[in-house]
Amino acid sequence: MNEMDLVREVFHYQSRFAGSTMVFKVDFPVTADPAFPSLMKDLALLARTGFRVVIVPGAKEWIDSVLLEYGIVSRYAQASAENAVAEGAAAEDTTTAPLRITSAQAMPFVEMAAFHVATRFMTALSANHCDSVIGNFVRARGLGVIGGRDMENTGRAEKILTGPMGKILNLGMVPILPCIGWGPSGKPYNVPSDEIALAAASALGAVKLFIVTSGTVLNPGASASGLIPAGLKLPADIETGENGRIIQLTPKETEAVLALNTPVWAQNCAQTTGMQNSAQAETAAAAKAAAELRLALAASRAGVERIHIIDGREEGAVLRELFSNLGAGTMIYADEYEAIRPLKTEDIPDVLRIMEPLMQQGILVRRCEEDIQEKKKDYYVFGIDGRAHACAALHKWEDSPGSTAGEIAAIAVDSAYADMGLGSRIVRFLINRAAKEGMRRVFVLTTRTQDWFETLGFKESDPAALPEERKKTYNSGRKSKMYTLDL
Repeated sequence: MNEMDLVREVFHYQSRFAGSTMVFKVDFPVTADPAFPSLMKDLALLARTGFRVVIVPGAKEWIDSVLLEYGIVSRYAQASAENAVAEGAAAEDTTTAPLRITSAQAMPFVEMAAFHVATRFMTALSANHCDSVIGNFVRARGLGVIGGRDMENTGRAEKILTGPMGKILNLGMVPILPCIGWGPSGKPYNVPSDEIALAAASALGAVKLFIVTSGTVLNPGASASGLIPAGLKLPADIETGENGRIIQLTPKETEAVLALNTPVWAQNCAQTTGMQNSAQAETAAAAKAAAELRLALAASRAGVERIHIIDGREEGAVLRELFSNLGAGTMIYADEYEAIRPLKTEDIPDVLRIMEPLMQQGILVRRCEEDIQEKKKDYYVFGIDGRAHACAALHKWEDSPGSTAGEIAAIAVDSAYADMGLGSRIVRFLINRAAKEGMRRVFVLTTRTQDWFETLGFKESDPAALPEERKKTYNSGRKSKMYTLDL
């Protein structure tokens, strides 16, 4: 992507999302990473430039450490079906993470640890000239008894106080919600930060929930964006980009990924310190990735348009995920983020831009604006947030009396989006469209990409088998090969 395209994308997203509410749930390990000051600089920048930023700090690992220091052993119980549904799981699903049983003895230390972590965020925002408030914005109730075990001071979010939070946001300040909620009588409860983030995003009508993770990669010190399927099983049709990054998922695809994975939650949640062997590390990484997907799916079901999973250790990941189509992480989207649609006249400059490198290389026949406009009804584009990033055409030819064939042509993908599988998606779309229109077969003419078409099921055939009208315009000088797929 060239510099001007990047600038255009930044302005596009700035105008689209300025003034909207975004919730950032941040894993505790991110606060100890050298990249944390950079992350907070970016969040402060967003708050100062018109975005309504809400932060929910995770504190599990720090709470583990504090309780260990004071000799308090944490016990866990499996979440109830009711709580599982609240977190986005099916009622019969027993793979949700066990919850810490917070005893009366442990609760003061949990509060101390939670507010200590929240203060780290306040300090970092202050260093970037951004005001923030740590507040009692979460009304909670106790979980009671689960499976015969008293959860004591462990609770769940019952209500988010949107009134005072709205006033704070209107002043350009950042509310910080520690993992503590208060009952009607003022009793404090330990509430999972994932649940608070979900409740806050839903109550505030957030357009985005960012799950800022400490990474799911296995090799120590590695930096990779988004959801890396380390030990995570993926359906065959899920596209991955560089370094195995899952770029985007629909809620339905997210459900399919979760259906393939039943990580050992107890092992992941009970671990505190110490080294792991590779098998344990893979299990923990898969469980962590699945937990993030569960939270994302629950947020999508709760009406949050877009949920982004990013690696908080990566420089500028939030800004790149927010202000560019390609992003830097994994997005779960419930709105019409992307779609294959008919070409519009305003798409033609983008289509020519995408085609130009291929036309220069002789892979595509040169076309001009008038050529595309003339056959506009045959063209389709793969649009991402309203801009075309891939294109192809389906030309209809009379094949024999009473039957027609479709020629798939002008296939081009923006080079910056090459890892997203847009080319194969748009070709499959046109194959299905040809079948729905009753065409007997589809064919392509190519000089360089025959191997790629073979992977899509096309087989080489003789150009003499071209429809008669198409033979008249066949350029024998190019010596294009013909590949056909019977429908």
